[in-house]
Amino acid sequence: MLGSTVDVNTLAQSVTSLTARAVQRLSQFLPDWKQHAILYILFALAIGFVIGRYLAGRAYRSPVFQNRGEALLSRVAKANFGAPDYHLMNHVTLQLKDGTTQVDHILISRFGVFVIETKDYKGWIFANANQDNWTQVLFNAKFKFQNPIRQNFRHVCAVQELFDFLPLGAVKSAVVFTGEAEFKTEVPQGVFTLSGFIDYVRGQTSEMMSLNRVQFCVGRLETARLAISGKTDVEHVEDLQRRRGRAA
Repeated sequence: MLGSTVDVNTLAQSVTSLTARAVQRLSQFLPDWKQHAILYILFALAIGFVIGRYLAGRAYRSPVFQNRGEALLSRVAKANFGAPDYHLMNHVTLQLKDGTTQVDHILISRFGVFVIETKDYKGWIFANANQDNWTQVLFNAKFKFQNPIRQNFRHVCAVQELFDFLPLGAVKSAVVFTGEAEFKTEVPQGVFTLSGFIDYVRGQTSEMMSLNRVQFCVGRLETARLAISGKTDVEHVEDLQRRRGRAA
């Protein structure tokens, strides 16, 4: 089977060369009119083959909108929290007054709306809920990353604004580390491992809304979210860069 990374132009040249050699061999045995007819047929087949490989390659390389950690959380959450009490939505981009915000997961349930920021990290994590940045130490190298609690705060505010009819405290923030990271400081409130998050959600047993209201929330979020597409993601990244540029 040809790989999806084969260059289309190279493929076209190869097919054309094979077609020409086939016609040359046939010309030794067939009259001119049959040669021309067969040439047209082979040429059409060659073009169709190249176009088909190109479209298949594009389909194979279609954008993936979840990283490994997000895909794992989605799979585990769906296995543990099913309909009708729970409804999981992934990769939700919402339009705000000052740009866009992109939420990894939103779990809507009778027991609250969980706004989830997923981190798939390894190594040691040094965290402080009040600091702008946290530190990851991996193989003696240090990396700074944005405090995910603050990162998720914007997401929570966007969802709260959309669900302003829900009771106070119904929208809950959760930062979930799905990788093999080990916290070397006290784990801040609202930060969980994947198994810890599952236990946390299971422990939320106070009913915040009816099943009808859950479905209403799902419909409202589906209507408000932007399309899941590469274009949406690019525009969101550009918006992030603009806002960070203003903050600098």
